[in-house]
Amino acid sequence: MADESWSGAMSAVLDVLRAPFDEILPRLSRVLATVLPHDGLALLAGDCVLMSPLLTHGLDEVTADEMEPLLGRVDVRTPWLGRLRLGGEPRQVLAVAVKPPESRSGMVAIVLGDDAEPSPAVRGLVQQLVEVAVLHLSDMVTGAERVGAFTAVPDTDLADAHAATLTALLGVLRSRRLDDAAARRTAIELAVPALIETRNGGEREAGEERAGEAFGILTDKLSLLTRYDAIALDLVAPEPPGRPLPGVVARAARSVALGAVLAMLQQGGVSRIRVSWQVADLVLRVTVRDDGPATITADALSVHRLRDRLAGLGGVLEADPVPGWGTTIVASVPIAAAGPPAAPLDALNPREHDVLDELALGRRNRAIAERLGISENTVKFHVANILGKLGVTTRGEAAALARGPRRAG
Repeated sequence: MADESWSGAMSAVLDVLRAPFDEILPRLSRVLATVLPHDGLALLAGDCVLMSPLLTHGLDEVTADEMEPLLGRVDVRTPWLGRLRLGGEPRQVLAVAVKPPESRSGMVAIVLGDDAEPSPAVRGLVQQLVEVAVLHLSDMVTGAERVGAFTAVPDTDLADAHAATLTALLGVLRSRRLDDAAARRTAIELAVPALIETRNGGEREAGEERAGEAFGILTDKLSLLTRYDAIALDLVAPEPPGRPLPGVVARAARSVALGAVLAMLQQGGVSRIRVSWQVADLVLRVTVRDDGPATITADALSVHRLRDRLAGLGGVLEADPVPGWGTTIVASVPIAAAGPPAAPLDALNPREHDVLDELALGRRNRAIAERLGISENTVKFHVANILGKLGVTTRGEAAALARGPRRAG
């Protein structure tokens, strides 16, 4: 695959994991197209958690009744290839069964060309791509509907972890060193831990981590990205390795380093990436440098995301692209003063503030969606994030917090 195609696949993977609810299926179709050309796909929900029994992209007149026979033919994690009547005509289909946590199995049918015969390795990779995307979609909705129970909506850290796993899976498919059986086995070995992490809600916040151990966790994540590609990864561990770090600092440093590497890989044309941590008395400095085309500017969306990740900790991040030399991203995370924002409302992003303002006025999800020009499912997603960030369990409590500073003023 050319660098341009690889960059496009990377961007599509990241798009899936950062997409609003209504865009997940179209973006999943785009990333699947990089490994399996298809005409469209249909998702039959296992139960009501996806709000609609059938979601489709690129297919007309497909019905839930036409999808129902697959539920008796396809086992979870075992893709099925065969012909199925969809939209009133027989179609060649690759079907994947997915079981989100605490729900019945659902089904994704990918409509192929009549002569398509994807290899076992491709089928296995498609299974993993579909499962991660469907779990992400399901978590967005179920997390919102639980309003205050454990929220399974992936945050930035979990989205980047998923992106790293999907990138590694695509690397397996591209590798010329693995035959079909080895590629399928390797893809499963890579995907299983990621799916477990999804179900567990991502990394748990530790009270304290040793610098060397925290960097070792990052090393494991980064090694997935380059194991089957011709990219040299230089890793410089922190000294002294036994220096204790607050868990929130270690987790933020890993997230920023992983996000920076993913942004660099998206450019294409990268053959070497160097990642180093330096621990001073009051600051942990994260430096990521590549030898790519230097297209990551200080105003790039990926850089803004990394800055947002550090904002609550008082950290700063700079990107320095130099044509002909590559890009250097440097983040400084305060150690001594690390902790959550002083005011809970400071943890919200601008769109979440907009939604919270509407909640404070007593408006329901449909009215909020109409006023802000977003879907009702996206409102649910933002409400779940707001409750989690504010540490409350009901919409009323969130609204009270929003009104509190106004009353005090």
